[in-house]
Amino acid sequence: MSQVLGVRPPGRALIGQVKLPGSKSITNRALLLAGLARGSSRLTGALKSDDTRYMAQALRAMGVTVDEPDATTFEVTGRGGLLAPTGPLFLGNAGTATRFLTAAAALTEGEVVIDGDSHMRRRPIGPLLQALDALGVKAEAPTGCPPVRILGRGGLEGGRVEVDAGLSSQYVSALLMLAACAREPVEVALTGADIGARGYVELTLAAMERFGATAEATGPGAWRVQPTGYRPCDLAIEPDASAATYMWAAERLTGGRIDVGLPSQDFTQPDASAYALIAAFPHMPAMIDGSQMQDAVPTLVVLAAFNATPVRFTGLANLRVKECDRLSALSIELQSLRAGLAREEGDALVVLGAPDLPPPTGLIRLRTYKDHRMAMSLALFGLRLENVAIEDPGCVAKTFPGYWDTLASLGVELDILQA
Repeated sequence: MSQVLGVRPPGRALIGQVKLPGSKSITNRALLLAGLARGSSRLTGALKSDDTRYMAQALRAMGVTVDEPDATTFEVTGRGGLLAPTGPLFLGNAGTATRFLTAAAALTEGEVVIDGDSHMRRRPIGPLLQALDALGVKAEAPTGCPPVRILGRGGLEGGRVEVDAGLSSQYVSALLMLAACAREPVEVALTGADIGARGYVELTLAAMERFGATAEATGPGAWRVQPTGYRPCDLAIEPDASAATYMWAAERLTGGRIDVGLPSQDFTQPDASAYALIAAFPHMPAMIDGSQMQDAVPTLVVLAAFNATPVRFTGLANLRVKECDRLSALSIELQSLRAGLAREEGDALVVLGAPDLPPPTGLIRLRTYKDHRMAMSLALFGLRLENVAIEDPGCVAKTFPGYWDTLASLGVELDILQA
């Protein structure tokens, strides 16, 4: 039976300094680009977690040398391309690795099969495969989700491709990173105005530039990428902004002060925009568009449960195809704390807000759905409410293996209730 972790209210302000893990988004982009370069790159401050280990293991299987001299460093030596692996690549539930490597597999000579766990097998990848097909890359996934089979032809010619990024900006990022390795320029364009978390595309373009690629915007939803390939570089990776949101929320919930090592305005990741909303607690705005800071939404929802007034979260369609259906899961778990505390309205979530939310009369086990962000955000309830426990706490290893140790270092008492 899986472990259950009790979180006790500290009864005081949480004050201290914490070391956040490196950005997952930047680490996985940098690993791939370093792997596509010819030569050696050193990535410091990197995240070592399930998601980045899957990426590193896959690159090793495709002919890239990836060394790990310490707990936060990757040394990557690429050959200027990728080899077809000798067997399927298993990537767990790592969405970034799966989408990015599906595109990059076009550079191999031969068949590449990319698969994941039961959760990844429910996460759509069809729009990316349609775009690859338009570029002459044969890729198929009978269910529209992994497993994916790609037949690499040793490269990519060039041209123009349109992609529907309404479900995920990762489709766009995957194509942009591949495009720099083409033989001719590639133009990547959105089929419509909708794009999940556009800021992550900017993150991709910034990483590509650091590794020597040239890409320019040709319109509000189009980019032209030159066939430069990539060159190695040394990169210091900033802390993870999504992880920072839990610490910023813990500050507000306890009246504390937690130094995460980087001012909020210095983060380049989209989720850092959540800081202003967190800082407004307990007077958060009545309407919050979560479409451009999707991984911060669970944190904001927990804060909204204690807000002085109701909060309506919109733009949440993409949350239904994350590690779990986060929109539905958040609604269910909040209602388990108090009936009517939250409700779904299409792809929106309304949280009524209860500054004096009473603690459960008996132990309540909040489910995490094997989703790291559900576990880390729901644990914040335990900073104010007695009798809160988190199921399957180990799922945080996906992006923040030291999360529970970090809370404990601030003085939060944690109890293993069941093993």
